[in-house]
Amino acid sequence: MPQSTSYRPTEPPDSPVNESDSDVDLDLEELDPTASSHVQTSRLLGHNQSPEQRAPRIALRNIRMGGLRRSGNRGRGFGGLGHSRDGSSDAVGLLEDDAQGQRYSDGSARAGDDAPLLDEHASRPPRRSFASDRLQNLAHIGSSLRLPSFMSNTTVNWQDEDAVADNKEDDPSASRTIAVGLPQPTRYPPNLVSNAKYTAISFLPITLYNEFSFFFNMYFLLVALSQAIPALRIGYLSTYVAPLAFVLVITMGKEAYDDIERRRRDNEANSEEYVVLHFGEPGRHGTTLRPPKTLSSKSLRKGNRQSFAKRDRLSDIQEEEEQAEGHGRGQPSSSIQEVSKKSRDLKVGDVLKLGKGQRVPADVVILKCSALEGIQAQIQTLENTEPESLLVSPLEGDADQSGPSSGKQKDPKPGDSRTSDDASSGETFIRTDQLDGETDWKLRLASALTQTLPVEEFVRVRVIGGKPDKKVNEFVGKIELVASKYDALDGQSDESSINDRSHSAPLSIDNTAWANTIIASQATTMAVIVYTGPQTRSALSTSISRSKTGLLEYEINSLTKILCALTLALSIVLVALEGFGNTEGNIWYVKIMRFLVLFSTIVPISLRVNLDLGKSVYSWFIQRDPGIPGAVVRTSTIPEDLGRIEYLLSDKTGTLTQNEMEMKKIHVGTVSYANEAMDEVMGYVRHGFVGTLSDKALVTPSSSYSTTAGVTATRTRREIGSRVRDVVLALALCHNVTPTAEEENGRTITSYQASSPDEIAIVRWTESVGLRLAYRDRKKMALESTETGKIVVQVQILDIFPFTSDGKRMGIIVQFHERLTPSPLGLDNGEIWFYQKGADTVMGSIVAANDWLDEETANMAREGLRTLVVGRKRLSHEQYRDFSASYQEASLAINGRDAGMQRVVSEFLEHDLELLGVTGVEDKLQRDVKPSLELLRNAGIKIWMLTGDKVETARCVAVSSKLVARGQYIYTVAKLKHKDNAQDHLDFLRSKTDSCLLIDGESLTLYLTHFRLDFISVAVRLSTVVACRCSPTQKADIAKLIKEFTKKRVCCIGDGGNDVSMIQAADVGVGIVGKEGRQASLAADFSIEQFCHLTKLLVWHGRNSYKRSAKLAQFVIHRGLIIAVCQTMYSIAIKFEPEGLYKDWLLVGYATIYTAAPVLSLVLDKDVDENLANLYPELYKELTSGRSLSYRTFFVWVFVSIYQGGMIQGLSQILTEVDGPRMVAVSYTVLVLNELLMVAIEITTWHPVMIMCIVGTFLVYIGSMPFLGGYFDLDFLLTWGFLWRVLAIGSISLIPPYAVKLIRRTMKPPSYRKVQGI
Repeated sequence: MPQSTSYRPTEPPDSPVNESDSDVDLDLEELDPTASSHVQTSRLLGHNQSPEQRAPRIALRNIRMGGLRRSGNRGRGFGGLGHSRDGSSDAVGLLEDDAQGQRYSDGSARAGDDAPLLDEHASRPPRRSFASDRLQNLAHIGSSLRLPSFMSNTTVNWQDEDAVADNKEDDPSASRTIAVGLPQPTRYPPNLVSNAKYTAISFLPITLYNEFSFFFNMYFLLVALSQAIPALRIGYLSTYVAPLAFVLVITMGKEAYDDIERRRRDNEANSEEYVVLHFGEPGRHGTTLRPPKTLSSKSLRKGNRQSFAKRDRLSDIQEEEEQAEGHGRGQPSSSIQEVSKKSRDLKVGDVLKLGKGQRVPADVVILKCSALEGIQAQIQTLENTEPESLLVSPLEGDADQSGPSSGKQKDPKPGDSRTSDDASSGETFIRTDQLDGETDWKLRLASALTQTLPVEEFVRVRVIGGKPDKKVNEFVGKIELVASKYDALDGQSDESSINDRSHSAPLSIDNTAWANTIIASQATTMAVIVYTGPQTRSALSTSISRSKTGLLEYEINSLTKILCALTLALSIVLVALEGFGNTEGNIWYVKIMRFLVLFSTIVPISLRVNLDLGKSVYSWFIQRDPGIPGAVVRTSTIPEDLGRIEYLLSDKTGTLTQNEMEMKKIHVGTVSYANEAMDEVMGYVRHGFVGTLSDKALVTPSSSYSTTAGVTATRTRREIGSRVRDVVLALALCHNVTPTAEEENGRTITSYQASSPDEIAIVRWTESVGLRLAYRDRKKMALESTETGKIVVQVQILDIFPFTSDGKRMGIIVQFHERLTPSPLGLDNGEIWFYQKGADTVMGSIVAANDWLDEETANMAREGLRTLVVGRKRLSHEQYRDFSASYQEASLAINGRDAGMQRVVSEFLEHDLELLGVTGVEDKLQRDVKPSLELLRNAGIKIWMLTGDKVETARCVAVSSKLVARGQYIYTVAKLKHKDNAQDHLDFLRSKTDSCLLIDGESLTLYLTHFRLDFISVAVRLSTVVACRCSPTQKADIAKLIKEFTKKRVCCIGDGGNDVSMIQAADVGVGIVGKEGRQASLAADFSIEQFCHLTKLLVWHGRNSYKRSAKLAQFVIHRGLIIAVCQTMYSIAIKFEPEGLYKDWLLVGYATIYTAAPVLSLVLDKDVDENLANLYPELYKELTSGRSLSYRTFFVWVFVSIYQGGMIQGLSQILTEVDGPRMVAVSYTVLVLNELLMVAIEITTWHPVMIMCIVGTFLVYIGSMPFLGGYFDLDFLLTWGFLWRVLAIGSISLIPPYAVKLIRRTMKPPSYRKVQGI
């Protein structure tokens, strides 16, 4: 992107370099007439000044006037800069802020600077100055409402603005105008990150609603409330209220704890400190504006407008200095102070100062990028040692000699032929993988309008942006430089006024950095916040956090409805057997209600307590597992769902891969190099680039082969050596990488910046084999030998053709220097070469015919390497001139510009390239990704990879990670814009369900819009789907669609901010703590550190959690059912009267201290050990059918409960008495012992805690029997009659179910017994 300025930008305000060059010092010096006069005289006389004296002044003046140069066609020409120097400038002083006159009327403060500009533009008709335009406007409107506000106290004005801010709310559907660095007249949302589900106000309503949306909670609430009616009361009210209250407290406490933890983690992100620039009043303590002088008022009244030609420029400056004395015109628009603010306190309009590695806390527009002093010094050193005249293109050399009148975009800086294309030219790189998943670094540019503006003048900048939007790859806005900060606040100006008094420039996505991106450049980036908090792109792309409920909960809910129906039916049957008309004392429907209360134990309220406690135990196991270090359970309500996953949707970048590229292989046609063979490449490079070079000579492609690798080398070996050196040189030059120096522990370390990690990997490889990229800017590049440290190759960059997703290739035209101390280089000197590298699919037709390219690229692709084909072509000077002229012409076309430019490149350059070689770059996978994916696939989980990255990259990673099995067909659907043939793709996939579908975001959008159900019905049958170029919203949509269509459990795993929506939309969201942040981890239900930990989380912990909870739930239901059956038998025996069998403490004690611990100890049960679970992932596959807790298993337990309850109560009544304390003692004791022994029978693997619970509970019951005299006949307990009755009834109750279980296990053993070999 061509720079629009050629002067050196000023240092940031806090820069210690050249402190004397600060803006304030220069402004004061400008106002000194003596100094100005001296400057003018000395220049007229041709006196030379040292660069130290001269450059800063020129730089400042250039900064002031640069905007006018760039937009001379807007507002006014340079010829009008000095016009209306008398009263009109005073009128400006009345109407505008302190700085306005200085910036827009004081362009002629130094005659020496402005004289060339006036000469340059003398041919233009003089255009009105801003001040005279304002006077005309005054004449039209008669009186200005702005006049009194700026004659009044400034403080009052700011208070008025604050008052406006209090009253005006933000309208999210409207575009916004932002005054940079100033309080905004509109209130915008705070910059808060929030993953919390509840607020203090919403917590109780939402949690209570969630709790009572479960049928059995509502059922128990009604039962508890019924006890307030005397006719329905059975026993103590607390018997029914206390369990419900306990359940609610436990569940809500857990939800509160989870949410408090989320808030604590959010608070960490919101408390991150940032440096914000505070713009104060310019260099004075008071805030009042002194009234204007009488002279100004008189001039205004008279409308005195003398022409510029009649005035002496120096006297004009002197008068302005006097007139501006009270208006602060000699000072900048503001003074700057750096303050530290927390992320939550940042507001729209704040100017941030960001450094390398910092997370961008809100959506910002970049204003200025400044290279660090060390880098600038490094560049300066290199330029001093290597004269710049060699490295400037002939056209630019002409521009430098002819002065600004050449009309080039880049204006020269007097005394310096170098243009400002260095590291401080407004460029910065950002990493966006937390936002869109793309691994490439993105180049971002400061607006040319503000890059060269002194930071103190930022208050005069106004940014206009669109409404908040979720499109992360689009932004349309405008930036304006206005006369004063008061104009910046006045967002209501009409268009004509803007055109007259300000400069404006468009803003695009290239000028922005969205929240949660990372600054990657070693430079200071200054940016203004435009969107905060919930209005940022990342927040809008993220769905609202929802409360997740496990599938098991829904299944149990449906089972409790059956139990409730059973209870109601039983109650009606018992009343009907007595006869509705034969009721004594009570009306029949009251009896039914009392029976419902009596049988309420059928729907066990303790079920929720047990399951919730079980979930807490599972969470504790996961977080304490040494095999999953760093695992965190953030949503403890769904661990059982980990055992039911059928679809796994995974991100690629940072999840499956480390996002670290490494060059693994290079093939040069006849020989391939990899691993240890790279030493041989180093040998060729050492001989080719170091060999016999003199001190001044440089290597060019045609000269580098005179130095062979030894006299005795064979001809074949020499040819191979030449090829290797050619391809290494090509790779060292054909890229967009910039080296940067970083200070680490006092040592300077060179690192590389580029849009693509592939390019960095290749440049690192060329360094490792002996050729280092020493210096790079937009116009030149230097390579040095790593062995000698000397510059061996130096090129001038003539053209660059960057990589695009459509073109899939990048090219560069370079001109080689032959001497290290060069003379000015024209197009007639030095070799010109075109280098190109790209994907084999496009390069195959560009390179010359060969017989090995397709085979080698296929071989590398099978290894999962990302292949790039490298070629070159030498251009004669005439060929380049022809190309350059055609390319320039095509670049000026209004319509079809891109296509025309590409056509020129294809016609002149992209044919018959010499094929140099093929490179293979590996995107390093996360540890154990291959075995993990294979294990998950064997566990019956269908795996989808959703990534924001490119199609080629996704294909490579899918192959290298074994997501796509060897030999599996990959069916690619890309760039599908019309729905005509969309159905054909689906028809093919229906017939080939064992293939892998590779689809891009554009095609996916088409299918999800027009063929939603057709597409998903086909896709869910495929074993693997890879979707690339997916937006965060698309990822979430796919997760929801799979859930809705299949009704299966979906797990999503990711590590970036772009994965948050998908994670929250999934049934189970797993976040990986990535290198780039914790956003996905914070929003997920489970947080792990590596992808390979997912297998243990699912196959071991998920399986155990589900099987344990299923067994636990059925046991709790069995426990409630059996006591209800006993109650039924008793009611029948006492002539259908609704009287309680076990009252008060017996009822509460049975569900708590007498059975709770043994039943809860089932959460420690396991059927296989961890090694077997990993060895036989098919065991996991069984769970997806939900057989552990199904209607079949449920009714089996119902029949067991009916049998055992009937035997216990029936035999107790037969062997003792129908009604009395002896019968209660026998039946209750057998009931408790039966439950303890049933737990023992169901246990697969014994745990010490289980033994303690069962034995301990039995001893507690025995110990409490003496205290149950109110219910039992204590004398009877000490007799043999009690003992034999208990043993006999217990045996009849337990032996038949246990025998059936043993027979079934022998006839049809479960899978876990098969794999154990039992």
